[in-house]
Amino acid sequence: MVKYGLQFKATLENVTKVRPLGEDFRWFLKLKCGNCGEVSDKWQYITLMESTPLKGGRGSASMVQKCKLCSRENSIDILGDTITPYNAEDNERFKTMVQFECRGLEPVDFQPQAGFAAEGAESGTPFLEITLLEKDWTDYDEKVHESVGIYEVTHKFIKC
Repeated sequence: MVKYGLQFKATLENVTKVRPLGEDFRWFLKLKCGNCGEVSDKWQYITLMESTPLKGGRGSASMVQKCKLCSRENSIDILGDTITPYNAEDNERFKTMVQFECRGLEPVDFQPQAGFAAEGAESGTPFLEITLLEKDWTDYDEKVHESVGIYEVTHKFIKC
């Protein structure tokens, strides 16, 4: 069982506390089988809400899948207590946003989609349902009359 951290990096303009919103947030990943090296060609998502029992009564995981190539059963679990927001002071630096516990799988790519939230750095104005699919997001904070944005979103995975 190996833990991988998803590190997030972005340029923030007048926002802070960029985070996934809710337990139904979908982490879109591409996964590699640790046995044969097969990488999924389609994006797969996992959420905190979903739980699948493991074979042999060894607990459960966010997702259990059988490799198409070698037929090995692998699993990945979101460690909910590791989810942390990306704040203004993290600007333009990699920060671990979440950790995954993997058995036989390795996350190799992440696609930020809808479901992020943030708040105005000065005003605290909530911005909900942010979509980062285009790697950029912009809006306007009426309370302080300033533009807000999240730009140049990138990521990497590290072993924890």
